Amino acid sequence: MKRNSYYLVSLGCAKNSVDSQSMAVLLDRDGYKAVEKPAQAEVLIVNTCGFIEQARQESMEVLADLARSKKTGQLLIAAGCFSQLYRERLVEMVPGIDGLIGTRRWMDIATYLHELRAHPGEPRYHLPENPTIGTDEQGVPRVSLQGASAYLKIADGCRRPCAFCSIPLIKGLQVSRPLETILHEAELLQSHGIKELILIAQDTTDYGSDLGMKDGLVRLLEQLLPRIPAIPWVRILYAYPGYVTDGLIDLMSSAHQILPYLDMPLQHASVPVLRAMKRPSNMDWVRRTIEKMRARIPDLALRTTFISGYPGETDAHHQELLEFIREMTFDHLGVFPFSFEPGTVSARLGDPVPAEVKLQRVEEIMRLQEQLSLRKNQRFIGSTLDILVEGHGDGISVGRSYRDAPEIDGLVLIDEEVPVGEMTPVTITGALTHDLSGHLYRPR
Repeated sequence: MKRNSYYLVSLGCAKNSVDSQSMAVLLDRDGYKAVEKPAQAEVLIVNTCGFIEQARQESMEVLADLARSKKTGQLLIAAGCFSQLYRERLVEMVPGIDGLIGTRRWMDIATYLHELRAHPGEPRYHLPENPTIGTDEQGVPRVSLQGASAYLKIADGCRRPCAFCSIPLIKGLQVSRPLETILHEAELLQSHGIKELILIAQDTTDYGSDLGMKDGLVRLLEQLLPRIPAIPWVRILYAYPGYVTDGLIDLMSSAHQILPYLDMPLQHASVPVLRAMKRPSNMDWVRRTIEKMRARIPDLALRTTFISGYPGETDAHHQELLEFIREMTFDHLGVFPFSFEPGTVSARLGDPVPAEVKLQRVEEIMRLQEQLSLRKNQRFIGSTLDILVEGHGDGISVGRSYRDAPEIDGLVLIDEEVPVGEMTPVTITGALTHDLSGHLYRPR
């Protein structure tokens, strides 16, 4: 075990990865050193995910494994979403945890560790009742680097009323980060040579609403793009239905750096289900907006997410969702069975749809999407796409096109090795359900 060393596990989404890297920067500043194996560390930190039951189970398993193997003198800390949501109950669920630090005050990690080490044997909880996440970020860039790509968090928390979602309970109401701070961090990422900047928040289209900005994401992008001319790809994730404005569509259609890609989680297509979810239920707006975007942005790739088996969802509602998916032909689609979340508005509805029905509906949706995805991919055979290379070996390379966000979408397989981090044109010669294949483009 090395003194002043830490081992940090980050679970969940890219937004959690940003928080983990921010905590790591603060620990490094305070004289701690990261190690690669738990046995080497004086402090074990798990940045947990608590969004749905499956994520909580994974968090508990990782914490329990570390608790079982914990050596004398080691400290185990549960950080992040699960800690904020379950608080002291988490220590009862996973014996061996020495401390909890939640999402609202992640920036206190170094001082919190000093307190914890000064009182060995006494579990200490750093879970202040702040209504929002802290804004005193201590100058730490809110970024997560992944090869030639980087996530940049522009806001945290959420003010949307979705009945099924625990994010407001975990993070609090939205807090947008200062525009100039975001611009500075983007410039830093540009100086590191990244090729793809991914803007993230719980709802990117709500950026700036708490700062009094109208159409804040557009205002941000208008100032951002001239500051980062050397970053060829800017990707937008997590747009909220009803808030994809004409201004955003205009900017996406005219600014070559902004990828023609949008992730807009719709959650369902049946109006009664959407109303029960407390989600936007104007499906005419959805259809008109998607039609408008596809007309203005011909190469647009659309990703969405649905929830299946929400309380009260009938077979007819499910069929309505299937028909909508056939009609819209999304490039990428994720679907999750409804997860009962205590404390949310939907908790009073219980979880009446049987698990086997949820699973059957999820499988039907994914079978349909696989057919649609394969047809979409086949249309790219013979075309040439710029590919950001992320790995190579054994004579092949793997990368992503503009159509594919990291970790959640497809890949492009290249039939020769290309240096990681390069962006190179590839002629597409084959199509699979989710992925493409091809060879390096060579002009005749």
